[in-house]
Amino acid sequence: MASYAATDMRSSVDATAQQNHPAVRPRISLNRRSSCSTYEHEDADKPLPRKKWYKHVNWLNILFIAVIPFIGCVASLSTPLRLKTLCWSIIYYHLTGLGITAGYHRLWAHNSYKATLPLKIFLAGTGAGAVQGSIRWWARNHRAHHRYTDTDKDPYSVKKYTLLSYYPTAIKTYLFIRGLLYSHLGWMVIKQDPKRIGRSDISDLNDDPIVIWQHRHYLVMVLVMALVFPTLVAGFGWNDWRGGLVYAGVLRTFFIQQATFCVNSLAHWLGDQTFDDRHSPRDHVFTALITLGEGYHNFHHEFPSDYRNAIEWFQYDPSKWCIWAWMQLGLAHDLKKFRTNEIEKGRLQQAQKKLDRRRAKLDWGIPLDQLPVMEWDDYVALCRQGRRLIAIAGIVHDITEFINEHPGGAALIRSGIGKDATAIFNGGVYDHSNAAHNALSTLRVAVIRGGCEVQVWRRDNSKVKELSQSCE
Repeated sequence: MASYAATDMRSSVDATAQQNHPAVRPRISLNRRSSCSTYEHEDADKPLPRKKWYKHVNWLNILFIAVIPFIGCVASLSTPLRLKTLCWSIIYYHLTGLGITAGYHRLWAHNSYKATLPLKIFLAGTGAGAVQGSIRWWARNHRAHHRYTDTDKDPYSVKKYTLLSYYPTAIKTYLFIRGLLYSHLGWMVIKQDPKRIGRSDISDLNDDPIVIWQHRHYLVMVLVMALVFPTLVAGFGWNDWRGGLVYAGVLRTFFIQQATFCVNSLAHWLGDQTFDDRHSPRDHVFTALITLGEGYHNFHHEFPSDYRNAIEWFQYDPSKWCIWAWMQLGLAHDLKKFRTNEIEKGRLQQAQKKLDRRRAKLDWGIPLDQLPVMEWDDYVALCRQGRRLIAIAGIVHDITEFINEHPGGAALIRSGIGKDATAIFNGGVYDHSNAAHNALSTLRVAVIRGGCEVQVWRRDNSKVKELSQSCE
């Protein structure tokens, strides 16, 4: 878990103008690893070389997200799980989870509400207990993730290996799975070049004394809140020191880490895109259940400053409920919400986009603006030559293959050939259904100039000339 702090210091080197903030500068100077030229100047995102590949692996992160949890699993085989310890582990899982979702994420990364000092201290402490880096490091990366979603500048892009659309399907599937794994764990296992990650403004975080205090004392807070505190509660509470360390400490940390990582991976792969589909975030109840409400990720990426992730009463979002409860207790205020009108516009626009895609797959006939223009006399002449054409509402339709399928019989439809059958079709004989109109649209072949028979446009208009001469 210490690796998150080390990564925090390294990533802060490239963090725009705020990197020289007086509250942060002294701490950066204490980081010995940040001066490593190999890490700073090599492109760590290139394929791992066969030689010296180990230099590109973040071994400290592997230790704390894989090795220690594995040791905890082995230790659990010889450590009885007592009911009180199980209950405490579940409770502390949710408390540290809230430190991330309601604290790191919604309070500090997105400023979706304001919190009092006691609540900030509580969230900073429980967030450290989740062992996912300091507030400053976590929020900086998350803001970059929102600003550069699905691009190479996204620190944990699910599309890292799927940006080339011309690959064969099998290769794209392989690369997609690889990208999914990268967004879940790979971005921490493989060292990233901080120069590649997109920049984000964290000046507000540098001005927050709680954020800077936690950033400076992060390693101590991790040990205390992730391991010591849950062990002390179980030890002094019901004399289960070993169980408190193994279950409420090590394994609880592992599970809350994996749950949060699912927001980076599953929430960009599983579910519906309710409000927009230009990027990968999706909404799904399963992801919400394991991430304390963070699973409605499509909504969140569209309306990031909203303190809610779930807006429907039946959607699972305990983080939202807690923030609302804190407001009732006077611990939180200025809860930000997008207007319902804007939310519904986004929902409707996305629904329309989906309908348009479905509509494009259907045969609606040749568009009217692409049909050739036909003179009425030409239409009549073609019918006299044996073409089975019928004019309805100024559109010429070829009914050759439809005559014998006409529900009203072939004789009735033949009676309209070479004539204007608009009145017959639209209620003169039978007021046809919407399905009939849709079927008719697939038969259109031309547009009548003027929309119907226009007397002055007839080629044989000698009578019209005689009439005009008599009028003179």
